[in-house]
Formats: sequence, structure tokens, C-alpha cells
Amino acid sequence: MDISFISQERLLNAKLAYTPRNLDLEGVTTLLSGEDVVPRSGDIVLAKVTKIGHHAGLELAHGRRSALFVGDEIVVCYGHRYAPDQFEAQVPPDLGLCDLVASGGVAARMNLRHANTKAPTSIEPIGLLANANHQRINLKDTALPKLNSLFSRPYTVGVVGTSMNAGKTTTAATLIRGLTNAGFKVGAAKVTGTGSGRDTWLMTDAGSKLTLDFTHAGYPSTYLATPEQIDGIIETLVAHLSVAKVDAIVIEVADGLLQCETAALLDSRVFAKTVDSIIFAAGDAMGAAAGVECLQRKNLPIAAVSGRLTASPLAIIETGKITGMPVLDKAALSSQTIAEVLQISPQMSGMRNAAAR
Repeated sequence: MDISFISQERLLNAKLAYTPRNLDLEGVTTLLSGEDVVPRSGDIVLAKVTKIGHHAGLELAHGRRSALFVGDEIVVCYGHRYAPDQFEAQVPPDLGLCDLVASGGVAARMNLRHANTKAPTSIEPIGLLANANHQRINLKDTALPKLNSLFSRPYTVGVVGTSMNAGKTTTAATLIRGLTNAGFKVGAAKVTGTGSGRDTWLMTDAGSKLTLDFTHAGYPSTYLATPEQIDGIIETLVAHLSVAKVDAIVIEVADGLLQCETAALLDSRVFAKTVDSIIFAAGDAMGAAAGVECLQRKNLPIAAVSGRLTASPLAIIETGKITGMPVLDKAALSSQTIAEVLQISPQMSGMRNAAAR
């Protein structure tokens, strides 16, 4: 293993991505490199952009998207990526050339890509970031502590969907707006997915008083995470939101019901005891019907359907007929009447959940 000194000036001149945004730069003093260094998910790496591809920009730590240029030095995280509309990629076994597989700052080696997606941006790892004791720095070093909250868990709504781009984040954000309009102090969490600030910033813009995601629990992505690890993410994020004394929590589950981690999550006792109701997002009536049937078969508390299909009045009618569920467009979700659909009030939220326990 090769160990080299890195100056604060060089670190500050590099573009720090969203995913490792909580990195303490002052604690970084050395770089680890060499053929015997095997990266792990969550390891933070300094890399150089060698070729611009699909992701021509990088989400910076504080939200701005920076254009990328060949020769840029960037600080990103190694992590796996599952995105049917883009890439499937995994952490490589060495520090050789790899790819920027998510604009939030996730480095991996691409295995598969969608036919309509350009090749990924290529990056050359320079070295893993390490401290003065030459110990590699991992995203888990920046994670929120696990809490045993003494506060009752607030009423919690889960948003799941058929696939990427089914309208889950839009559903979650407009739901947050509706609950805020109904007088709730709302907290939000994205519990699975790949590191990116876009969704969490949208939730914050919609009115969430505290918005967290799996990166706060130390994961650059949740692809290939074990069911126990994802349960831990949910417990950590919900505990911190409960301590923040919000009246209601909205949690978004990434990807679709057939994705491995999402499928396992639906069988999780932790997930089942955390969510009081579920809104299912789908792109069409057939997907909605299949999703509703799946959730009902698992005895999960589905309350309504939403998603991209609500852009079509005909799809709303079809979905309502085939599922027998309320079908909520953005206007319905963002209205204060959403509290009536979910049968909750700010005053009763904590009491109901305390009784349920």
C-alpha cells in the first residue's frame, strides 16, 4: 500500500459531491493507493475525471450542480448502483479506472446500461481518503448515531411504487405539502436508493422540517445491502425524526416492488410496524392493480394510489375501478383534506401510535 500526503488546499479545490458531503476535510491528511488497496462501499475517494459521459455534472455538497470537465478532481464515494433506466454497477475490486454512476457522487464499475443511456463518465481514482493514522475514511464514519427514542413515533406514511420514475418522489413531496397545509409539522426520509440530493431537497422545499436519507445512516446506496442493514437505516432515521418532535413522517422507498431490496423490505417486520399507511405510485392502471394486490396480500396498510398515472383522467378512472382505492392526483395530495383521507390529525398522531404499540 502506498501512502501519500494530501494538502488541505488540494482537497478544498476538489469538487466535493453530495454523498460524502458530511466529510470532515480537516481530518483528511493522507491518500491510500496501490494494487493491494481494495475499495469498499462507502469508502471516500479522490478521483480525476478522464472522459465525460452520461453524468456531465456533479451534485455538490450544498446543492448546486457543477459542470464536469476532463481533469477535474472530485471527492466521491464508492457504492453500488441499481437503476434500470441507467446503470447497474458495483464497487470494483481495485483502484483502477471506474465510472461515475450517479450525479450525487457514487463511483463504481458499470456492468449493464439501458440502451438509451450514454456510457458513464469515466474517472481515475487517485487514492482513498485517510486520516493521520492512515485509516481509510468511510461514509459510516459520518453516520448519525443510533437512538432509542423516548418519544412516540409519529404517524408515518410510506410511499412505494412500481419502478423508477413512477412518481414516488413527486407523490411524497406533494403529500408533505398537503400534511403541512393541514397543520402538521412534517419530517421526511428517503430510506433506500442511490445518493442524490435532488429528492431530499424537493421534500424540504415542500415543507419538511427535517429531511434525512440513507446517506445520513452511512450508506452511499442501498443496492446489495442486507435486509438487516435496511431495517437499521429505517430505525435510525425514524428515531431521529421522532426526536425532532414532528407530527407526521413521510418515508419514500426507491425503485419498484420487484427490486431485490424493496421486495425484501415489504416482508420486513420493521417496515410493517413503522408505516401506518402506504400510498402506491404507478405509471399506469395495470401497474397500480398489480401493486395494490401485492401490498394487500402482504397485509400492508395501503390507503391510496397516486403517481404518474394521475396525469391522465382516463387512467385515474381505470385505476379506481380495478383497485377500489382512492386515486389521488397532485391537487388532492397537496390539499389539507389529505389528513381526512388518512384519518389523522396533528393532535392525535402521537396518541394513536403510542396506543398501537
